[in-house]
Amino acid sequence: MPVRAGYRRRRLSLTPLIDVIFLLLLFFMLSSTFTPFAELQLGASGPGAAAPDAPPLFLHVGEAELSLNGTPVALAALAAEADAQSGDDGALLVSLGPGVSAQRLTDVLVALEAARTLSVTVLGR
Repeated sequence: MPVRAGYRRRRLSLTPLIDVIFLLLLFFMLSSTFTPFAELQLGASGPGAAAPDAPPLFLHVGEAELSLNGTPVALAALAAEADAQSGDDGALLVSLGPGVSAQRLTDVLVALEAARTLSVTVLGR
């Protein structure tokens, strides 16, 4: 076999690589969503908030169950039941049980958003 004399390696062109990167960037930009995250409005809190006259309600959130002042309640009926028990300006303390996920807490807070007369406070662990 004869060996080719003067064989030189060609330099790799970066133009196709730049094109591929541009196409990937364009794909990810067009396929992503730019919708803002939903905000949950919780009740007034802090030093300027007025203290309610009635004792606060206590909501215990478990992995699959909810109890409002010790009485089991369904998620769909939570806002109506809390409004019925709280009166005009009530406070609601939310306690999380072990193993409660962030999604479960968010579902409960969204359900409580319909109860406009409540000032919601989530207790820490």
